[in-house]
Amino acid sequence: MEQFNRNNRQILIKRYLPHNFLAEKIILNCLLINSEAIEITLRTLSVEAFYFKNHQEIYKAIIFMYKKKLSIDIFTLTTFLQDNGLLEKSGGIKVLIELINQIPNLVYLEEYIRLVKDKFIRRSLIKLGYEAINSGYITNIPLENILNDFENQLFNLTNEIKAQKLFSSAELLNTILLELKKKSLNPILPGLPSGFYDLDSLTQGFQKSDLIIIAGRPSMGKTALCLNIALNVIKNSKLPVLIFSLEMSKEQIMYRLLAMETNISQMRLKSGKIYQNDWIKLNKIIKILSKLPFFIDDTSDLTIQDIRSKIKTLVFEQTQIGLIIIDYLQLMQSSKLKIENRVQELSVITRSLKNIAREFNIPIIALSQLSRNVENRIDKRPILSDLRESGSIEQDADLVLMLYRTKYYNSNQINEQTSYLTELIIAKHRNGPIGSIKLKFDEKRTKFLNFD
Repeated sequence: MEQFNRNNRQILIKRYLPHNFLAEKIILNCLLINSEAIEITLRTLSVEAFYFKNHQEIYKAIIFMYKKKLSIDIFTLTTFLQDNGLLEKSGGIKVLIELINQIPNLVYLEEYIRLVKDKFIRRSLIKLGYEAINSGYITNIPLENILNDFENQLFNLTNEIKAQKLFSSAELLNTILLELKKKSLNPILPGLPSGFYDLDSLTQGFQKSDLIIIAGRPSMGKTALCLNIALNVIKNSKLPVLIFSLEMSKEQIMYRLLAMETNISQMRLKSGKIYQNDWIKLNKIIKILSKLPFFIDDTSDLTIQDIRSKIKTLVFEQTQIGLIIIDYLQLMQSSKLKIENRVQELSVITRSLKNIAREFNIPIIALSQLSRNVENRIDKRPILSDLRESGSIEQDADLVLMLYRTKYYNSNQINEQTSYLTELIIAKHRNGPIGSIKLKFDEKRTKFLNFD
């Protein structure tokens, strides 16, 4: 009896899996009469997206014939299926005749594709649900691996949904035209302003979905610059900023923020040498900072999955995030499992960060160390090849900023006027010019300022 009930459950699951029989037939009909329909469908639907096995066989045959540049119509398709012993698998002559009896409507082809893909994703979700249940009973695989695999598969399904819509050039241009009209009435930076005028002039702000790398040698001021940018973004846009600090503790970051905003040196704050007048400033700044949507995670062994999960949680709580900062790249792991090839692992990390930036449609700033190669040159200004394990970072980044301070290398050969000078080198800019801008750096307050 138990076996009978189990079989019945399997039959019901198979019978009632989501599908759209008519949409599948109309799509196949369109493929038989128009080559452009084949190109559109190929870009969007996999073979598995068709629910019925005979429809899968027909679709596979059409794909094969199309790639071999063979003529495709009801007669050539029937001949191909017959010659390759696939006619019976495809449902026979009767099914093929029924296909051409459908009234094709190429105008609504994309809508039919959307319907079929919607049902395919729902079937995939059901399958994933059963896999999740079964995985819960497996005790010889680490729970973290199971959860990471489940989250990756769910992430892929989410991307499938986002990729369903096909946009024509007319739709895109119409959207752009409306944007241009809106911008012309109120010209503003298209991206998030960094608060540094010369930098914003060249980059037009930090763009959504961009991966931005800020690189420099140790103690060059990378973290200080990011904290400056974070505060500027929050003050200008009122949007939350999330910083993942893998090196410094959350308390150390707060000391830096207080030093920046109160103009009291870090040394005095940490040592407790606070004068009576300082308390007025401190109380005022603490009240202001406590109201800002600034979030810090100082977990030291973060993985890509951890970052994605924590961003999702914050998005759920705050609705929107302005900026993500990661300090720093070389301390990250792709997963809890140790990978001996560090270059390959870093490649996975940077690619994943770029995907996260696109998934949540927010800019991500990741700090990066530079190799020691720069120390062996006469001109110690950094270049792209100085990035540690640089290949993947250079490839995936949309914007690469590099810090250079003359005082760092020649502390005895500079005067008071140039001791604050910092160069911020735009070494890579995927959508704009490269160049160099000047900033002032106050070491005592770890604060960057516009260069007047």
